[in-house]
Amino acid sequence: MPSPTVPYQIEDRRQPGLDTLRTLAILLVFLFHYRIFAHPKWIDAAGSFGWTGVDLFFVLSGYLIAGQLFRQVKSSGSVSLGNFYVKRIFRILPAYLTVVAIYFCVPPFREREALAPLWKYLTFTQNFGLDLRTNGTFSHAWSLCIEEQFYLLLPFIITALVALRWGRSSGWLIGFLFLAGFAARIYSWQHFLQPILEADDFGISWYKWIYYPTYNRLDGLLVGITVAGLTTFYPRARNAIMQRGSIFLTVALALIGLACYICLDAQSYVASVFGFPLVAIAYGCLLCAAISPSCALGRFRSRVISGVAILSYALYLTHKGLIHLTLIWFTGLGVEKDTTLMFLLSLIMCLIGAILIRYVVEKPFLWLKNKVLTHTE
Repeated sequence: MPSPTVPYQIEDRRQPGLDTLRTLAILLVFLFHYRIFAHPKWIDAAGSFGWTGVDLFFVLSGYLIAGQLFRQVKSSGSVSLGNFYVKRIFRILPAYLTVVAIYFCVPPFREREALAPLWKYLTFTQNFGLDLRTNGTFSHAWSLCIEEQFYLLLPFIITALVALRWGRSSGWLIGFLFLAGFAARIYSWQHFLQPILEADDFGISWYKWIYYPTYNRLDGLLVGITVAGLTTFYPRARNAIMQRGSIFLTVALALIGLACYICLDAQSYVASVFGFPLVAIAYGCLLCAAISPSCALGRFRSRVISGVAILSYALYLTHKGLIHLTLIWFTGLGVEKDTTLMFLLSLIMCLIGAILIRYVVEKPFLWLKNKVLTHTE
């Protein structure tokens, strides 16, 4: 989920509001996915809107990655493709490939029956044609596929726009892609879902044709890119965001409430076509509040929240497998599966697993990344 995959360095200049959003996103995802296991009844209500946690990650990724590239363009007039991809490779791949190896080499870790073919994970194409009936294990890697495709293409698109001096027209491209998402979802609904509305496997097909494909899920990334562009190249827009964070927070909460209402049945036609962009815009407004020093959300600091934010990528990768193992282990010790105690034990085990991934895998490769970048400069 990014991925939830954009790194945060532990330093004072990191914006605490972004840590809060990242922690919120991984909590939403965790609650949503916990519902596929035996769970206490309150999880159904608490996690019903949790699918939007991935959309919040998309907004954050669009903002942070595009912002990084836009600042390079603003300062030097170009994008350093080599440095960008070195950073992405060392940040994303070590933990991801470690978890892929665990899934393929340690069958008890698998939360469901079957994995997609290995080549789909290695090429980040698993989100296309993903059928939960046959490839339900590690299915949440679909969002990482979208983010990796985004990381691959965005620097080249920005480089081309700069070379052609079309930078000021890029807003039209974002608008076109945003509208294209509506067209793609309408087409997908009419051609793949409308004929099977009464079928028993409609829900599975909805995920396959609406929820997972990249061309249906660009809304959050585009909103994040838009915020990054406004705050980088347009001083008036940046000042407006920085000075009106509380207004953006109010608008965000109102839009989230509206999205909750529209998406009560997330697999309805209206929710499928309009739900994703509405959620993306709502979280875009929440992002504006989070980066604004005039808003409490942008000023709030917490070491716990920052710690969870740092672990969020590892948590996202491992949480389903670790929940599955936790239920097996502690059921054997007499803890009932559908209890709040089991939920808390699962949360603790997932945090422990994320800490191990962070310090055994991520940290050494981040150190190596810095060495590589220093050597190439």
